[in-house]
Amino acid sequence: MFPGSDKGDDLASITTILTPNERLRVDAAGEGLYHARHRDSVDDAIRDLKENGAMAVIMSVSRCSNRDATGRVASMVREFPRIPAVALLTELDPQTPETVLTLGRSGVRMLIDARHASGWHKLRHLLMADRATDIQRLALSQLTSDLAGVPPDCWRFFEMLFQCSPQVSTVRILACNLDVLPSTMMSRFFRARLPSPKRYLAMARLTRAASMFENSGLSVANVANYLDYSSPQSFGRHVRTLLRITAVEFRQRYDGEGMLHRFRQELVLPFLPALRHLTPLTGPPGWVSARGS
Repeated sequence: MFPGSDKGDDLASITTILTPNERLRVDAAGEGLYHARHRDSVDDAIRDLKENGAMAVIMSVSRCSNRDATGRVASMVREFPRIPAVALLTELDPQTPETVLTLGRSGVRMLIDARHASGWHKLRHLLMADRATDIQRLALSQLTSDLAGVPPDCWRFFEMLFQCSPQVSTVRILACNLDVLPSTMMSRFFRARLPSPKRYLAMARLTRAASMFENSGLSVANVANYLDYSSPQSFGRHVRTLLRITAVEFRQRYDGEGMLHRFRQELVLPFLPALRHLTPLTGPPGWVSARGS
C-alpha cells in the first residue's frame, strides 16, 4: 500500500492546497490513482500530514504567493522530507516567477506546469513512479538480507534490477548500465549454472508491474506504457511466457509483495551457494569494459 492509504482502500492519499478550480482538475486527473484531501492552508496541510500521512503534497503556486505561505512551506518540507512536495502551476500572474523561485528556495523540488494537458499526464506519471519506488525499497531491503556476503558486483547486479529506470528493458541496456559486455555477463551466469540475466530482469519488471496494479485505477495499458513495453499486448505475451497466465489473472493473483516473494523463491534463495561466488561484472585479466572498448 502507499503511505497514507486507508486500510481496505487501495487508493493512495495526497494532501493539497489548491484553488477551487484546481481541486476539480486534480480530482479528475487522479481518478482511480489517488484520493485527494483538500486543505485550505499550509498549516492545515501540516496538521493533516501529522495525523494521516500522505504520498505527496500538491500546492498551487497561486495559493503560495505571499511570504507567510512560502515560509510555512519551508517548515513543512523540513518536517516531512520523505513526502514529495509538488508545486502546481495552472495560470500566470505578475507574482508567479517570484513565487516559483521562493518555493524552490523553500525546498520544493518539483514543479508541474499544468497549463497544458501534458502537465496533468506528467502529474499522473510522477505518482505512478512513486508507486514503483515503493516496491523497489521493499525489494532492496529483503535482498540485502538474502544476499548478505555475496561479492560486491553480484550485489550491484541485483541492486540495478530494482533501481534502474523503467526504460531498462533488455539485458543489453542493463549491461550497458552496469558497464559490462552483455556476452560477458550472460556467460558468467551460465557457467555458474544460474538462471539467465534475462529472466532475472523480466521477473524484476513483473514485480514492479504487480505493485503498480495494486492501484485499481491503473489499466494494463498504463502499466505497460510506464514500464516501456511496446504495447499492452506485448506485456500480456510477456506475462504468459513467464508465468503461464494471462495479464488479467496476473493482476488478480499477485500484488507487489507477492511477486517479490516469487522472485526470491525462484531466483535467489535456491541459488545462494552459487550467488555467493558470482562475479558477473568482473572480467579476467586484461578484460576491457563495454564502455572502454
